Amino acid sequence: MEFTRISAFMQHLFDRESVARRAAEIVAGILEGRSPRLSDIAQHMPGTPAANYKAIQRFIAGTDLKAVLRRLFQADAEFVIGDPTEMPRPQAYKTAYVGKLSDGETRGYWLLVLSTPFRGRAIPCGVLSYSSRTIAQGAGSRNTQHWQAFADLKALLGEKPLVLDREFSYLELLHYCNEAGLRFVIRLNLRSQPPKFYTAEGREVVLAVGLGQQEVYQQLLYKGQVRVNLIGVWRKGSSEPLWVMSNLPPEQALRIYHGRMKIDESFKDLKNLLGLDMLMNKSQQHMEQMAALTLITYAIGLLIGEALRDELYGPPPPVTHSSADAKPSARQRKWQLYSGLFILLKHKLSLSRKRLRQLVDQVLLTFAALVCPPVRT
Repeated sequence: MEFTRISAFMQHLFDRESVARRAAEIVAGILEGRSPRLSDIAQHMPGTPAANYKAIQRFIAGTDLKAVLRRLFQADAEFVIGDPTEMPRPQAYKTAYVGKLSDGETRGYWLLVLSTPFRGRAIPCGVLSYSSRTIAQGAGSRNTQHWQAFADLKALLGEKPLVLDREFSYLELLHYCNEAGLRFVIRLNLRSQPPKFYTAEGREVVLAVGLGQQEVYQQLLYKGQVRVNLIGVWRKGSSEPLWVMSNLPPEQALRIYHGRMKIDESFKDLKNLLGLDMLMNKSQQHMEQMAALTLITYAIGLLIGEALRDELYGPPPPVTHSSADAKPSARQRKWQLYSGLFILLKHKLSLSRKRLRQLVDQVLLTFAALVCPPVRT
């Protein structure tokens, strides 16, 4: 994939040319090896694998890659997504940051990725990890681990809402969002122990919505303490209703959350195409560094792949909701079927080298604007 010109992308992210050059070699190794494991990357870098392995270790020890990842934050995004995923490590008995996952039995850790939406996928801009063991060692709670990530992006968020899934539906987080002045959109967890909501007068409200209907509740108290708006909708074809709570107007919150629901494919690409679920280092700090570099790699591969997808299958099909609309063409169906990263890594490209270079030049302009957005005067 010489046409990808990874070094040109790295020059926008790293200030020193020598660091950008080393980063480009490692990122190219991740794409070629489709793996974040140091031994796999070293096999696909120029030079001997043993020397490459040590070079990667020195690089991640001496570069703040999580800070570099934050440069991919999109200032014009409508919202920021928080997406946690379980990383099972059943054999990692001696790794200090590996604990037990939500089932209480499987060994592993959680990886929390913060990102902004982009064409039905997401561009990562933050990452951290935690587990039952790191929480216990820190004498804190899972909540503090989440707050660390949110605090890092607080200055960037501004008025943008933070969109979170069921794992974040708990009281302490809502208190923090209120105190910090953060806007939030959170899907309710109503499965095992659903939270209780009360009116200002102290009357409990039982959440109920019929199939094909929508219900809105304004200014309820979550567990009697935090004031939120609620909206529930049960669409035909869904097995259960969707409830969203927010400090935004309910209809706006539901629209934003539906936008977030379309972005779940990103983790599938990260795991299936770049092997993120195989990420493992002895040190939690080094693991997070490699996670950040893998997410940077994903972002570059995504941008290039999206340009390739448009070139091969035309622009994205229009979003319509009428049953009378014509069926999508064969090219439009392929556009929907394949992600940009899948096309970059898996497809045999039929484009000329000249056209590939032109497409990458266009993507570089997009990437430069993303990393270094114009400053208002």
